[in-house]
Amino acid sequence: MHLKNLSLLNYKNLKTAEFDFDEKINCLVGNNGVGKTNVLDSIYLLSFGKSYFNPITSQNINHDSDFFVVEGEFVKNEKSEKILASAKKGQKKIIKRNNKIYEKVSDHIGFIPTVIISPADRDLIIEGSETRRKFMDGVISQSDQVYLNKLLQYTKLVSQRNSLLKYFAANNTFERDTLEVYNLQMSNLGQDLFEKRKEFLKEFIPIFNKRYADITNNKEEVHINYKSQLFDSSLSSLLEENLQKDMNLQYTSVGTHKDDLSFEIAGHPIKKFGSQGQQKSFLIALKLAQFDFIKQISEVNPILLLDDIFDKLDENRVAHIVALVATDQLGQIFLSDTHADRTEKVVKSSNQSYKIFKL
Repeated sequence: MHLKNLSLLNYKNLKTAEFDFDEKINCLVGNNGVGKTNVLDSIYLLSFGKSYFNPITSQNINHDSDFFVVEGEFVKNEKSEKILASAKKGQKKIIKRNNKIYEKVSDHIGFIPTVIISPADRDLIIEGSETRRKFMDGVISQSDQVYLNKLLQYTKLVSQRNSLLKYFAANNTFERDTLEVYNLQMSNLGQDLFEKRKEFLKEFIPIFNKRYADITNNKEEVHINYKSQLFDSSLSSLLEENLQKDMNLQYTSVGTHKDDLSFEIAGHPIKKFGSQGQQKSFLIALKLAQFDFIKQISEVNPILLLDDIFDKLDENRVAHIVALVATDQLGQIFLSDTHADRTEKVVKSSNQSYKIFKL
């Protein structure tokens, strides 16, 4: 699978732009602020129906306009697939595949498998549990539409239960029967999500460990641990036990929406005890493991977006990743950099076809 061409209109700082891409390696070079990352983000948009860096659609429209249009032609299983994403201020975002509008954006997730590696990934280490949960859910959802639908239903139920708890507090009332309806649905869906996450991590963690060992030459021992309240109790029991607490807080304090991943190096949290280099290697391994997992499930090489990759790795490490294209371990790569000479030196060493776009 590869992206053949791309056209942008009023997407972020790019008023108009068109590209015809190479099937293997594509380099976007130029000074900071010219829009290299925004081109990569527009490819991500066509894959996921939202920006990687700013999920608020209206904020991705160019300041001088009231709409954007992003269109790309992909080749998947030797068939042309035209994907279009458009948005107008005050209106709902539209995603089309071959001129047919998706009723739900979620139906498109997984059709164009894509993995992005960006400096923004550091949030996975330094931010709260929601960021790591989103990463885990994002990987599973690209290959499991049933999981994605259950996740969306569960998230909606949590929001509705929270609204009910606020209603109880505001009106000094309590309706157990109504609450039980939400508790039952949440418990069933939450248990399913928990089981699927466990199953996923059982497969994913060995892939991650191998990638980390390859990147660091087996220098350190790293671990990913799944933290969930459901290891110790069923969600229905947790909701009942924490009812008074939830009533006081006016939100749901227990459930799979509180799950987390613990990232460790030599038995200690990488956030506190990992050097910058170790953290970068951990994140690269995490994203390459995501690539491997999705490839394994979908039997398609995902598109790989490397945003400002030299900020994360030295030239030798980048060359190692780019060289994987030659072995067919990776498919089409897009990378951005500020130094054209450095980029060309690395991609030339892969002995693969490439194009360099100067922005």
